Amino acid sequence: MLNKTLVPQSVAREIQAMITGGTLKPGDKIPSQREFSQKFGISRASLREALLTLETLGLLKTEPGRGTFVAGPAQGQAGNMAPWRYSESYSVFDVFQTRIMLEGEIARLAAGRLTQLQLDQMEAATRAMEDGWSHQDRLANVEADLEFHNIIVSACSNAVLRTLYDTMRHQLAETQRQPIPMTNPERMRESIAEHRRIITALASSDGPGAKREMETHIRNTAQCAGLSP
Repeated sequence: MLNKTLVPQSVAREIQAMITGGTLKPGDKIPSQREFSQKFGISRASLREALLTLETLGLLKTEPGRGTFVAGPAQGQAGNMAPWRYSESYSVFDVFQTRIMLEGEIARLAAGRLTQLQLDQMEAATRAMEDGWSHQDRLANVEADLEFHNIIVSACSNAVLRTLYDTMRHQLAETQRQPIPMTNPERMRESIAEHRRIITALASSDGPGAKREMETHIRNTAQCAGLSP
């Protein structure tokens, strides 16, 4: 049986495969949540989470009163961002601003503390981001991005900052998914290069450099989403 945390991720991957494989085509209305949840043998709550993830990534689009449809724009073409799902609690601007402050300091304190295995894992995650993008696998691209950032957090020397990050994990992760529909190939190449500069600073025990590179990376991601925090 799948871990409850992995169920939405697994189902989102299956639905993405249906879209990229042509079983679900642009403009198609997806089945009702009742029908789809029965098809996958999961709860509606898990299905909703999977659908929200795919909508954030620009693969699905919900039209009020009509239903959820497969989005039209292909990867690399400018699309529209999905509604920010945490708007009742925090604005996307505030979350990006928090990411800059929090992850910048986390990177500074993680510098020089990562093992060679962790640095190798970060490089592998960066390559997986590239591979996911080139194969139009948006889920793989973002999952690798999340892994990259999580490894840095795990090496941070400040337990309070690690707890703060974990408390906001879902909102922070959403800002990594949110810009994907607006991301073109050039921006993705820049993002990959930024990851490698972060790795270099961390491996060199350059705390101020790691902080600077992380803050620049997150600001550039926010600008891709049309924000200037």
